[in-house]
Amino acid sequence: MPMAATEIEALIVAAIPDATVEITDLAGDGDHYAARVVSESFRGKPRIAQQRAVYAALGDRMGGVLHALQLTTGVPVAGNG
Repeated sequence: MPMAATEIEALIVAAIPDATVEITDLAGDGDHYAARVVSESFRGKPRIAQQRAVYAALGDRMGGVLHALQLTTGVPVAGNG
């Protein structure tokens, strides 16, 4: 059974509480998603460490109920005051 976008978001936020998460269903099939995860906790960490944190949040669902995830991570950008 495919995984719902809301479930993916909830898992990520549970592991990275300050994260802002945007999920897009790429194929409309519930199996191929894109996720943009922005978190202050990523600041100073290399992109690979940021992505590992997100994949850790999803655990063994990757490659199982969640077939594919195109992942973009980053840190919040300060506003133009």
